[in-house]
Amino acid sequence: VIAFDAIAAKAAFGKKIRENDLKVVEGIGPKIEQLFHGFGIKTWQALSDVTVAKCQEVLDSGGKRYRVHDPASWPMQAKMAFKGEWKNLVKWQDKHKAGKL
Repeated sequence: VIAFDAIAAKAAFGKKIRENDLKVVEGIGPKIEQLFHGFGIKTWQALSDVTVAKCQEVLDSGGKRYRVHDPASWPMQAKMAFKGEWKNLVKWQDKHKAGKL
C-alpha cells in the first residue's frame, strides 16, 4: 500500500488535495466523479485499474452530455495520483490541454 502524502500533493498542485479525489484527474468534475462512484470506482487505484472502455461505459451511463469527454488518459493519470507521482502528474496535465494531446 502506498501512503498518501498530502503535503507533496499540495506542493505540486498549489492547493489541498483530498485522498482519492477523482477530480484531480484532468477531465473529471463533480458529476463525472459521481458517475464513477456509482460504478464502485471510488479510489485512484480503482480508476487506474479500469480500461478506457470501462471509463467510456461510465460516461455513457450519464447520457448524451458526457459524450464530449475523452477518458483515454484517465486511468494513467489516476495511476500517477495513486503512486504519489504529483510532480509528474502536474507536468503531464500542463502539457495536455483538457487531458488531450
